[in-house]
Amino acid sequence: MRKAILATPLLIIMAFLIAWPMARAAESQPGQSSGQPAALFKIPFEFRAAGKKVPAGEYWFGFNQAGKLILRQTASGKELELQVLEKLSPPEQPPGEPRLVFDEVGDFAPSYTEYFTVYVLSEIWLSGQDGFLIHVTKSQHKEKTVSGTPAK
Repeated sequence: MRKAILATPLLIIMAFLIAWPMARAAESQPGQSSGQPAALFKIPFEFRAAGKKVPAGEYWFGFNQAGKLILRQTASGKELELQVLEKLSPPEQPPGEPRLVFDEVGDFAPSYTEYFTVYVLSEIWLSGQDGFLIHVTKSQHKEKTVSGTPAK
């Protein structure tokens, strides 16, 4: 009888210790429970973001539980935290869909004989939000825009 009385609270504690980390992990999935907007983008070219080379592919952009703006490669799940330099006010005619703005710049490295086009992620616009400036290109450049779809 005494063993049964001690076993019940022990089982409750064990269940809590197992369930609590799983609940926290599900809670920390970006965009799923944060209530913040998020978007999916198919980016057809390699680009740079947060000082790193990022391959072409499908990416999720949104906020994590800590409120940090991140990009996540949907195929691998790799995440990259993006530092917001400035919040941008929406234009008079805000776009209906999420969009990314890339600065298109030329680069002679590494061979110095060939000219490469490099795309640097500079602005992120999510549905119903101000934009986020994450990079400033000071040299002359063109801009390329990629449209996305709101993520659920």
